[in-house]
Amino acid sequence: MAVYAGDTPSFVARALKSDTIEQTLMPNQVVIVCDGPLGKELDQLVDQYPAELKRQLLQVDRAEEMPEFTIVRLPINRGLAHALNLGLKSCKHELVARADSDDISRPSRFSILIPLLAASGLDALGSAIQEFSDDEYTPGRIRYLPSGGSELRTYATLHSPLHHPSVAFRKTSVCKVGGYPENTGRFEDYRLWETMLVVGEHIGNIEEPLVLYRSDRSMYHRRGGMRMFRDELRLQNEFLHDGFISPIQFVRNILIRACYRLLPDQVRSCLYAIMTTLLNRFHGKSVNDSRKK
Repeated sequence: MAVYAGDTPSFVARALKSDTIEQTLMPNQVVIVCDGPLGKELDQLVDQYPAELKRQLLQVDRAEEMPEFTIVRLPINRGLAHALNLGLKSCKHELVARADSDDISRPSRFSILIPLLAASGLDALGSAIQEFSDDEYTPGRIRYLPSGGSELRTYATLHSPLHHPSVAFRKTSVCKVGGYPENTGRFEDYRLWETMLVVGEHIGNIEEPLVLYRSDRSMYHRRGGMRMFRDELRLQNEFLHDGFISPIQFVRNILIRACYRLLPDQVRSCLYAIMTTLLNRFHGKSVNDSRKK
C-alpha cells in the first residue's frame, strides 16, 4: 500500500483494517510506502497502526497471526509507480497483494485469491470489484472483467484487463518485466499488465467482487482533462510500438479516449455507467447482483 499526503486518514485506517484483522487469511507482511511527507495525522496513523493491530489481535486470541510491518518513507513525493516499486523491493514473499489506501478488501479476499494464484500458474490474478460511495454497506454496481485467455487479451487492447486494487501477483513475474513503469502518468498498472502480456506472462480474473471500490464525483474528475488525455496518448503510442495493438486499433482507441477524457465530468459519469452496464451484459452479468453483496 502506498500512502501520500492527499489521502484521507479515516479512509487509510479503514483500508488497513480491512487488509489485516478483518481478513480470514492474515498477510505475513504488510508493506506501507509513505510517498513523501504525510502530515501529522497520517504519520501517527502509520506509526501507531502496528501496535494497535497487535492489541486488537491479542483481544481476539489471534496474536500468533501478527504480520511483520515494513514502513518505507520517501523524503519527497515521487508518484505511485515509484512508491510501488520501492515497496516491492521490501516484499519478502513471492505472492504479493496490492491494496489501495482508500478501498476496502472483503474478508475473504486473501483466502480466495492467494491459494488460487499459487495453484493456477498465473502471474497475476484479479477479481471483480464493487463500487460504493459514502456507505460501504450499501454497495453499488459491480465491475466484471473477462476471466482470461484470448477474450481477456482482446479486451486488454481497449481497457485495462485487471482491477489494480484487487490484484495479487508473483513478485518475480513483475520484477522480470522491470516492475511498474514510471513514465506513463496515471497508467502505471495498465502499462504493467500490457508488458506482462507482451512477454507471454499469464493473467486472469475471478468473477467474485473481493474489493469495495470507493467511487465518488472526484473519480470522474480525475479521469478527465487534457493531462489525462496526453497520458493516454503516450500510453497508446507505447502499445503500438510494442505491437500490442494494430494501427487501426490505435486510431480507434484515441478517438474513443479523446471523447471520454475531454467531456464534462457529468457527461463522463453517465458514459461510464452506460459502458459498465454494457460490458457486464456482454459477460452475462448484472450490474447489481445481490448474491455478490
